[in-house]
Amino acid sequence: MSINLRTVYAFAREMYPKISTTPIQYGTAGFRGKAEFLDSVMFRMGVLATLRSRYREGAVIGVMITASHNPEPDNGVKLIDPKGEMLESSWETIATDLVNVSDQELEQHVAKIIKDNNIDVTTSSHVFVGMDNRYHSPRLLKAVADGVIALKGNVREFGIVTTPMMHFFVVASNTKEAYGKPTEENYYEKLISAFEKLRNGQLENGKYRNNLIFDGANGVGARKMLQFLKRMNNSLAVTVINQGIGSGKINEECGADHVKVQQRPPISMPIVEPYTRCVSVDGDADRVVYFFSDENGQFQLLDGDRIATLVAGYLMDLVKSCELDLRLGLVQTAYANGASTDYIVNELKVPVSCVPTGVKHLHHKALEYDIGVYFEANGHGTIVFSDSAKLTISEAAKTKPKARDFLLIIDLINETVGDAISDMLLVETILNHKGWDVRDWISSYVDLPNQQLKIHVKDRNVIKTTDAERVCVKPEGLQDEINQVVANYKRGRAFVRPSGTEDVVRVYAEASTKEDTHQLAYEVGILVQKLAGGVGPDLVKPSNAHL
Repeated sequence: MSINLRTVYAFAREMYPKISTTPIQYGTAGFRGKAEFLDSVMFRMGVLATLRSRYREGAVIGVMITASHNPEPDNGVKLIDPKGEMLESSWETIATDLVNVSDQELEQHVAKIIKDNNIDVTTSSHVFVGMDNRYHSPRLLKAVADGVIALKGNVREFGIVTTPMMHFFVVASNTKEAYGKPTEENYYEKLISAFEKLRNGQLENGKYRNNLIFDGANGVGARKMLQFLKRMNNSLAVTVINQGIGSGKINEECGADHVKVQQRPPISMPIVEPYTRCVSVDGDADRVVYFFSDENGQFQLLDGDRIATLVAGYLMDLVKSCELDLRLGLVQTAYANGASTDYIVNELKVPVSCVPTGVKHLHHKALEYDIGVYFEANGHGTIVFSDSAKLTISEAAKTKPKARDFLLIIDLINETVGDAISDMLLVETILNHKGWDVRDWISSYVDLPNQQLKIHVKDRNVIKTTDAERVCVKPEGLQDEINQVVANYKRGRAFVRPSGTEDVVRVYAEASTKEDTHQLAYEVGILVQKLAGGVGPDLVKPSNAHL
């Protein structure tokens, strides 16, 4: 099979010309931006996915078209490596370089990628492509497919799917279906079968009630939740709101990010009894948070930290009751609430590791444990099991009924990536088994008040951090000043880190009271403005009157 790279250039020039000269960078979330500027990016990512597949000896590479929790006019693209993980770091740089070259340089640049990476272009390549339900996604999917075809790769289009479904399909195919079949139907079947066996016909237990409000963020998660419900044997009573039908826009006043950041329920929320469990997913269904309102109408959030502690405690109990010699660990970022870390270490007796922000770092660290639990506070996370842990649990299942439940728990979890619906079904299973309502769950520990600020700076690169972003090493002197300020507050903690995408420094602060937290965040923010080249606007000094 011979490949003429002129085809790539011709396709690009005629159908997908580069219309933006603004540099774009491949980050944790891939490429993101306004949809009208992404056609050339998508075409080139189709080209890159084909080359990556050949580089990985014909393994399936996934391409997901989504802008996740971003507003509806945005879109984006990310590549999925053979084991369902994020694209390898060195290839992020290759991706960034590829999308930024001019159309005239494209043919030569593709030839350079092939030569530099010793890629045999005569071998077969396989690319899976999926998209969310944004109105511009079908056009962008065609651009990706054309990029694959330009290099004579094989492309399989899955249409509208969640991001975690795409990860599932890639892993299923690359494990020769040991993980499952790479079809939408098998994805539903695997999760529902495990969930219903674990439920075992017991729909309510203790204070746990079979009633859930599901906010689908007007995204693909709503569509797929409805598909789940069609296939379930009435094993979970769910009301789906923000289904994306009619005028609702993706993530607009709804979804996991809105609920977490704004600390309030989504739009279209029905009137429900106090303490009714409610759940929000984001636009591509890879984040999930729970929330409820108490008898005074007060909003209460159960975020990724809460999910992580619930899951880690439950799995630790399973390990102990099955008498298994397995290392279980929980991975967090510096954004995890200090109270959750104290609870995990002191009450659950589970080891905790802290890593820099970003799913890639969390996932990589979790793989060091037999059972690794990781969740970001925003609700993105999963649990990974080592092959030896699965073998140990399988052996125990021959004689111990509890270990058989453990195997079903593994089937219920989408290990490849954070999966909002899978995570939700896991939480429902644990709450049911414990006989807990949301009051029991939230009372396990009391969150420390916390606040985040964005400080605009001239150049975010002046900030350098270490120790999983908890210590600022540049500019010199800033960390010493932060330490002095923090020392004035009971249970005070604060850190600063540069944004990955804009000239902004992010400040996180927590302390024992709301008043102290706001004051601490303000003082650290002032230090950043003074020592890291702040460009305004000036921070407003908090007054206790509005706290």
